Amino acid sequence: MKVFNQGSIQESALQAVADIKSNNRVFLHSVAAAPLHLIEAMVARAPELRNVELVSLHTEGKAEYTQPEYAESFRINSFFVGGNVRKAIQEGRGDYVPVFLSEVPALFRKKILPLDVALIQVSVPDKHGYASLGVSVDVARAAWQSAKLVIAQINRRMPRTHGDSMIHVKNIHAAIEVDEDLPEVAPLALTDIDMAIGKNCASLVEDGACLQMGIGSIPNAVLASLKNHRRLGIHTEMFSDGVIELVECGAITGEEKAKHPGKIVAGFVMGTKKLYDFIDDNPYVAMLDIAYVNDTAVIRKMSRVTAINSAIEIDLTGQICADSIGTRQYSGVGGQMDFIRGASLSPGGKPIIALPSVTSKGESRITSLLKPGGGVVTTRAHVHYIVTEYGIADLYGKNFRQRAVELIKIAHPDHRERLEKESRERGRN
Repeated sequence: MKVFNQGSIQESALQAVADIKSNNRVFLHSVAAAPLHLIEAMVARAPELRNVELVSLHTEGKAEYTQPEYAESFRINSFFVGGNVRKAIQEGRGDYVPVFLSEVPALFRKKILPLDVALIQVSVPDKHGYASLGVSVDVARAAWQSAKLVIAQINRRMPRTHGDSMIHVKNIHAAIEVDEDLPEVAPLALTDIDMAIGKNCASLVEDGACLQMGIGSIPNAVLASLKNHRRLGIHTEMFSDGVIELVECGAITGEEKAKHPGKIVAGFVMGTKKLYDFIDDNPYVAMLDIAYVNDTAVIRKMSRVTAINSAIEIDLTGQICADSIGTRQYSGVGGQMDFIRGASLSPGGKPIIALPSVTSKGESRITSLLKPGGGVVTTRAHVHYIVTEYGIADLYGKNFRQRAVELIKIAHPDHRERLEKESRERGRN
C-alpha cells in the first residue's frame, strides 16, 4: 500500500486517484463510508477524464459528479437513488439499476459489472495490517475483492467493526490519511402519526422475534414502542440509533436467533456518533456481506422474522410501489423483497409494509391504481400485512374483493368513500 501524505489532504488525494482512467468503472463506498476526499479529487480531474462510470448504493455528502458540467466525464449508474443523485437521474444524466440488494455483490463477483477501481474508506490498520470497512460492509466487500485497483481513505474516526469488515493493507494499492467525523443523521422528532403506526406495528411483534427495519421516522417509532418486549433479535440490512436503547433496556438480546445467536447482524449503519461509538470494536455487532445478510435462504432459517418496510403507495390489489413516483425514480428496490420473502418463509414470520395513509399533500397512499409508470417492488402475491395509523390489514390469503375491503378500512377517512366507489366500478367490492 502506498500512502500519500505529503502536502494537503487535497494534494494527497489527487496523487492517490491519479491512476483512474477514462472509460473506467469506479465503485464508491456506501452511505456514511463514502470517501469524500477521494471523490472530490476524482472530480477535480474531470478535464482529463471521459466516460467514467460511477456505481454505488446511496452515498452521503455532495455528488458534484452529477452536475451538468461534468456530464462528459462522469455518469452515475446507481443501485439506489438517493437525494444527491436523484435530479441527475431524473434528468437523464445518470442511470438506475433495478436489482435486489442481495444480488448487487454478484454483479461485481460475476463480472456482470466488472470494476476497474474501488474507492473506499477504512479504519486505521491494526498491528497485523488489517483495516476495517467500518460502518458499511454491505456491497463494499464484494467491490474491493473484485476491483483491479483499490484506493482507500484511512480515517482515524472510522469505527473498527467485526464480521466481514476486514481488508488487509496488501489489498490496498493507494491511500490517504484523514482524521474527521463521519456524516451523521440525527433522528427526527416523531409525530402522532408516526407513533400510531409504530404502535400498530409493535402489536404484531412477538417476544423472541427477529427484526429487520431501516432508518426513518416509522422504524424509529416502532423501536420506541418495543421497550416492553423481550428476547428480540436483529438481522437487518441496516440499523440506526433506535436499536441502542432497546439493547440497553434488555429488550434486544438475540438469544433466540437460529443464526448468529446473541449478535446484531447488519450490512451497514447510518446514524449519529453515538451509534458509531456503539459499533466500534463491539463483538456484539457483526457487520456482514449483504449477499449473506439479505439472502432469503439465510433469513428463512430464523423463526419469527418480522420485517418492517415502507412504501410510496399501494393499490387495492396489494401491489407495493416503493421506489418511484409514477415514472420518476425516487429510491430503489433495496432489500425490501429480500426480507418480505424471507420473513414470509420464516416460521412464524411477519412481513409488514408500513406507511402513512396520506402524503404530505393529503393524497391517499392507498389507491385504486398505482400511478402510471410506478414500479412494483413487492408483488401482490408476496404482500401480507399493511399498516397505517388507522390500523392493520392482513391481506394474505384474501382475494381482490376482500383485500379492497381491508385496505379501505385503514385508508384515511377522507378517501374511503371514493376508494369504495372506485373499487365497486372495478367489480372488486
